[in-house]
Amino acid sequence: MITCTEFDTWPVDQKVKTLYEHGSFVMAIRYYGYKVNLYLLNNFFVEVFVNHKHACIEKVTLLDTSHSRMKFYSDQIKLPVEIQ
Repeated sequence: MITCTEFDTWPVDQKVKTLYEHGSFVMAIRYYGYKVNLYLLNNFFVEVFVNHKHACIEKVTLLDTSHSRMKFYSDQIKLPVEIQ
């Protein structure tokens, strides 16, 4: 099983491949110039930042539960209590 610590050390292309093969898409939000896709992989959440203007994935990162972006997610879905 992949841990979040292990996942976080991988290069972007390996993260993306793993998410598309083993992750579950949860939802997408618009955040400034990005479409941010939220995925569940094993027992942790991952954000994929897609820049549509440049047609590329710019960042794949573990969900930062202290970030103000959490409001966009929690307004639309019910997240588990332990990550709110």
